[in-house]
Amino acid sequence: MTSGGVTLPGESDMAAVVRLSLMCGRGFRPTFFSKSLAAGPLVASRKIQQPPVLLTSQIHTSPRYLAGSKAASLHWTSERILSVALLGLFPAAYIYPGGVMDYSLAAAVTLHGHWGLGEIVTDYVRGETKVKLAKMGLLILSAVTFAGLCYFNYHDVGICKAVAMVWSL
Repeated sequence: MTSGGVTLPGESDMAAVVRLSLMCGRGFRPTFFSKSLAAGPLVASRKIQQPPVLLTSQIHTSPRYLAGSKAASLHWTSERILSVALLGLFPAAYIYPGGVMDYSLAAAVTLHGHWGLGEIVTDYVRGETKVKLAKMGLLILSAVTFAGLCYFNYHDVGICKAVAMVWSL
């Protein structure tokens, strides 16, 4: 059930593999088995006499001060623990509203937002001055957010009751 080396519907998988191996043995090489698609550095040269120039790029996945250190692993683990804790903290805050829960939510939500926006700054802001300004702005934003949530908890109904009031609408 083949036509010129092409496998037609109904032919078994084994027959297709045999036909493919026979075609590759005759010098025919399908593009998906080609070595040209393999990942590797690109080599280019202007003239035959000049040595080839290696064209590569670097990808930075974490800040240099955290690269290869235990601090990066600990920070990553802390982010995941806080995220999981928030999943349990929200229902607990609805069931047991109170001051402790309000301030716990204020701290956890602020820290979670600070870490998340910090990763955005790390990934997308380039230039030493811009990074310093962005990190300073993020620190100010996080401090104001935490202070605002604490003020709301102390002088108003608190986060838990405010969310319950919104849900009751």
